[in-house]
Amino acid sequence: MQTVVREDEIERYMEDGRDFIDDALFERLLREARFDAARTREIIAKAETLTRLELDEAAALFAIPREHELWQEVFAAAGRIKESVYGNRVVTFAPLYISNHCVNACRYCGYRLENTAITRMRLSDEEILAEVEALVRVGHKRLVLVFGEHPNSDYEYIAHTMRLVYGVHAGNGNIRRTNINAAPLSIEALRVLHDVGIGTYQVFQETYNRRVYAEAHPSGLKAHYRWRLYAMHRAMEAGVDDVGMGVLFGLGDWRFELLGLLAHTIDLEKRFDGVGPHTISFPRIEPAVNTPYAESAASVRNAGPGRVDDETFARAVAVIRLMVPYTGMIVTARESLAIRDRLLDTGITQLDLGSNIGVGKYSQASEDHSRQQFVLSDTRSLDDGIRWLASRGRITSFCTADYRLGRTGREFMCVAKKGCIQHMCRPNAVLTFKEYLLDYASPETRALGDAIITRELAGIAPGAVKDHALSLLARIEAGERDLYL
Repeated sequence: MQTVVREDEIERYMEDGRDFIDDALFERLLREARFDAARTREIIAKAETLTRLELDEAAALFAIPREHELWQEVFAAAGRIKESVYGNRVVTFAPLYISNHCVNACRYCGYRLENTAITRMRLSDEEILAEVEALVRVGHKRLVLVFGEHPNSDYEYIAHTMRLVYGVHAGNGNIRRTNINAAPLSIEALRVLHDVGIGTYQVFQETYNRRVYAEAHPSGLKAHYRWRLYAMHRAMEAGVDDVGMGVLFGLGDWRFELLGLLAHTIDLEKRFDGVGPHTISFPRIEPAVNTPYAESAASVRNAGPGRVDDETFARAVAVIRLMVPYTGMIVTARESLAIRDRLLDTGITQLDLGSNIGVGKYSQASEDHSRQQFVLSDTRSLDDGIRWLASRGRITSFCTADYRLGRTGREFMCVAKKGCIQHMCRPNAVLTFKEYLLDYASPETRALGDAIITRELAGIAPGAVKDHALSLLARIEAGERDLYL
């Protein structure tokens, strides 16, 4: 671990030897928070101006009594904030697990080093190409590549994998954005991935509570709390200005974790010219092969300090939307269709669909879970998922224009914080959705999708942008692909 962790790439971001997670402050805020309906409504109103909340304001939201009607106001505000920033779009992607070798001993994870019940794999070049082609042939345009934390999945292998992925073309399709979920890396390594074309770099802290962190991560590279804590800082210094953070609900007090996410956001904004996380994810612990800790945590969601039952989970998601109103929010296929359906109205902007988290399983489908990190709940196909979204009045977006035109980092944040990003993203969503409907959709999905496109076009104000979008749409209908504003 000492050859990987670079203490100077931690200390450079600290202040007087301290990091930005103030355990005593968090505990005091949670202990002293008192419910005040008038102040709560002021905080909700502030969030609706797309202004990030402060730690004490987030803590005040946690103090709303569980049965109080103000929670309905929180949910409604979260939905309005999402619509004002991102419009009616839901971005979709697929996870592609490349390797499951791991040096860590995370107690909740099926990939942990001592788990002998799991089949270890690292995909060869040929297997990577087969997996990507299988994903492209059903219509995917965005992937998040997931790598175990192991020397055989170092940054050079990650960069090599990205080059392979970007080189795959099948029919009219290809992968246009490759996000990475991998171990914390050095600034030098991240600069290499930046040059290859990394999308969003994801590293989840899992828990910001140091005591819980130490218990859940007893050994391995992941045992180093601060090396992981400053992964996003190093990425942004390396030029990777779209970063994704997250916590694993079920480990510790969910309120503490949300304060950690907010403190993390505040520190990034302070150091990087107002640029915070591009996305926030909030998975819950799910059962995993031969992993009693995960089985227990997943089955007792209604008890203990990590209590995150379905209702609590929905409230936590809504609070995150108010805390950081401009960021993208991801709820994965760990969650059931019922939960994902509910959260559509609570600020969610991204979903994975047609997911398979077994290493090498897109091209070799089976019921064998021995290559998986955990067990998925929502296993619908991409087409089924898109049809569901359309039935709920949502347009599925495969757009990658912002990233390819440099609308990332500070430029993206400046537009998102003003609620203006949807004015470019809406027509681009229409264009990419039309590609999907023409090339991959079932007749039932195409019928619903065409109606959604008609409605979305009607919502674009007359003018040069709409005229250009209509021109590009006609070219797509005539056979061209990958057109965007």
